[in-house]
Amino acid sequence: MDSQKNIVVLGAGESGVGAAILAQSKGFPVFVSDKGQITSNYCKILKEYNIPFEEGKHSEELILNASEVIKSPGIPDTAPLIKKLNDLNIPVISEIEFAGRYSNAKMICITGSNGKTTTTLLLYHMLKKAGIHVGLAGNVGHSLARQVAENDFSHFVVELSSFQLDGMKQFKADIAILMNITPDHLDRYDYKMKNYIDSKFRIIQNQTENDAFIFCQDDEIITKELEQISVQVQKHPFSIYECLPKGASLKNDELIIKNENINLNMKQNELSLKGKHNTYNSMAAGIAGSILGIRNEVIRESLSDFKGVEHRLEKLSNVNGVDFINDSKATNINSTWYALESMDDETVWIVGGVDKGNDYNELMDLVKEKVKAIVCLGIDNSKIHQAFDGVIETIVDTNSMQDAVKTAFEIANGEATVLLSPACASFDLFKSYEDRGQQFKEEVLKL
Repeated sequence: MDSQKNIVVLGAGESGVGAAILAQSKGFPVFVSDKGQITSNYCKILKEYNIPFEEGKHSEELILNASEVIKSPGIPDTAPLIKKLNDLNIPVISEIEFAGRYSNAKMICITGSNGKTTTTLLLYHMLKKAGIHVGLAGNVGHSLARQVAENDFSHFVVELSSFQLDGMKQFKADIAILMNITPDHLDRYDYKMKNYIDSKFRIIQNQTENDAFIFCQDDEIITKELEQISVQVQKHPFSIYECLPKGASLKNDELIIKNENINLNMKQNELSLKGKHNTYNSMAAGIAGSILGIRNEVIRESLSDFKGVEHRLEKLSNVNGVDFINDSKATNINSTWYALESMDDETVWIVGGVDKGNDYNELMDLVKEKVKAIVCLGIDNSKIHQAFDGVIETIVDTNSMQDAVKTAFEIANGEATVLLSPACASFDLFKSYEDRGQQFKEEVLKL
């Protein structure tokens, strides 16, 4: 090992701080630079580890002298500093790529435009129940790099966003799961869908015939892409429409999982997670568990007693006959499509935020069928009005969660369900989708 290799970490969030800790543990000189302000929690951690850092700026004389740069997934490749590093042929990698160099653990990696967090947490729940020494990492849980530095897990369940996949070169998933691909983050991919598809398919790069690829057979984008590329990996598809000889299927309201290790049947109504999208999530997790050799009883128990994910179709209280559902994690059209599709009652829909190139026409049929009124929650609601003015009689603009919840409650009038499913990013009015969901909960409690 070249201990003189000089590593710079760009970004001091969970990913960056974890990468810095791992770099230091391997004997590398490391420096952390964040253009924004570092939160007090991460400042404290960096100081505890005696890792030098800066905030509020990028000192190029230090950064451009690096042997290798580990960048936060939030920093785009088009950023001027990244372009300078590329021009100087200084390698720029992701925290996931760096962590993978120092772990022999089995990596089960999950991506997709929607459903990846639920599937990741469900699979983690399953592995823990099976007694496997497993870590939860990536886009959920703690950074993979820090856990590699501080723990000796035999397995990791890793949720990967397209941004994290973009910085991976040699990293390999032992089991790769691709839930679906729908338009998302296109502003990051030159508004070219093919670029986004290529990013998602990086999850199977470097896989061999000894590895597994679990994917949704019902997703046309995935199946078309697989027809055009050559892969050596073992394929495990899942479908709610086709009976498959291998993978997971749905037949007569029964979930069927088949592969070399297992033949498992389970009634769909025994699944703890309801709705079509959650059947997909359960299928993917069940297949992964079977590949890992987890016993049928444990897979079945895990799929039936998992509690779900906060901010994802999370049922809150009933206030004077009005149910409130927190789906703040729905930051794109496809997530909101699934939310609306799962609604049984007339719905007052709270929508809006930072638009990522949304085409609201994809929701039109569901909105006509299920939505009583729309409450817009954002600084710029013009695209929502363009789509639904004249379609939905009542459309109200609000610019705070307090106003949105009060307005929706009044419109519901004891007869409808209020659904927060924004279909947009949160950064115009909130710190994150978690902050948005938490404020929703707090305002509902005040009613």
